[in-house]
Amino acid sequence: MSVSNNLSTRFPRQCAILVGGLGSRLGSLTSETPKPLLDCGGRPYLAWILRELQRYGIQEFVLLAGFRSTAVDEFAKSVHQYLPKKCSVKVSVEKEPMGTGGALAQAKDMLDDRFMLINGDSWFDVNLVHFLQQNQSSDDTLAHILLNQVEDASRFGVVELDNGSVREFYERPPTPDMNLVNAGMYILSKDICNYIDGSCSLERDIYPKLAKQGLITGEAHTGYFIDIGIPDDYKRGCVDLPKRFLRGAVFFDRDGVLNTDLDWVGTVDRFHWKNGAKQLVKHVNDIGLYSFVVTNQAGVARGFYSEHNVLSLYDYMQAQANSEGAHFDDWRYCPYHPTAPLAHYRKESINRKPKPGMLNELIDAWELNREKCLMIGDSETDMQAASAAGITGRLVCKEDDLIKCLHDINLVNPTE
Repeated sequence: MSVSNNLSTRFPRQCAILVGGLGSRLGSLTSETPKPLLDCGGRPYLAWILRELQRYGIQEFVLLAGFRSTAVDEFAKSVHQYLPKKCSVKVSVEKEPMGTGGALAQAKDMLDDRFMLINGDSWFDVNLVHFLQQNQSSDDTLAHILLNQVEDASRFGVVELDNGSVREFYERPPTPDMNLVNAGMYILSKDICNYIDGSCSLERDIYPKLAKQGLITGEAHTGYFIDIGIPDDYKRGCVDLPKRFLRGAVFFDRDGVLNTDLDWVGTVDRFHWKNGAKQLVKHVNDIGLYSFVVTNQAGVARGFYSEHNVLSLYDYMQAQANSEGAHFDDWRYCPYHPTAPLAHYRKESINRKPKPGMLNELIDAWELNREKCLMIGDSETDMQAASAAGITGRLVCKEDDLIKCLHDINLVNPTE
């Protein structure tokens, strides 16, 4: 059964994306097409970004448009063909050029109380779990910013970070040891709009003032960063993004792999993580692989617990994984059984392992290369499902085997 990825309520559900710039540095490439909508590896660049954001439970996108807004409207109507999950895409159009600050304030009525904001022409490819957990920052913090720690920041504006508080923004590094660059990704309170008056730049006019008032926090990471604002970097993105975002994946069976199998585990009170399970999922996240759960849930068909219990337990698993800096990108479960006591669930299903339906659904939805996928299970049924889906299977029989899985996981290289 296909289900949505309901992450912990600490994560924002909404992302506003700045897509209104002229893209003048790209010359004729952007004469008719907004920069974020340029073709990149066979689809609009922005489609890749929305796809990545869906991994973390973003369910609604607000596109802050200006230049060639009709093209943005058309993109909003058609982008679903590139995405693995359903979502809402809204467009806010500037009546006149308002700068990044004015564009955000104009969309105020569309925004959640706390939301994510990103630049539509760049991406920082890191495990975003800790960053997104700042969705519930204190009431006196208006913004939380993601920073890219680079070796040489001489060409960039830099940010001064002191004990998690942003103190200053500089157009160029005042000292050689300052190397934290704004990655263009923020968690914002809607109250930030109260500080915006007319046309202005968030980066030049708003954030520096808020920093001086102690209203911005930040965190630094290292990882792959792309900004398609100049021709060479745009060309690099066209090559890099399909390689990075059409990732390999690890499929986890649930009972007996992630948690102790107590028979018919369907409620939070009976769920107990196996030692090392959350850390293993985080490792999968950190090395750039998708993490999926595929689980038979015949306890529903037998009346031991409900589908609502299964969904609630998954939310609990996500929140618990988040506390360790880990997350699951998506999941499938099968509540059917051919001899079920409950008539509604009594049937053969292609999704019930050892059949490969759940795995194939995820492989198709996320456009996976089967050669870069691994199924970790605790039964021959899991291994048969992996074989039928054309992916590698790894059988674990006891808790120590989870650590041994690291070797197999590291062989699945997402960027080769």
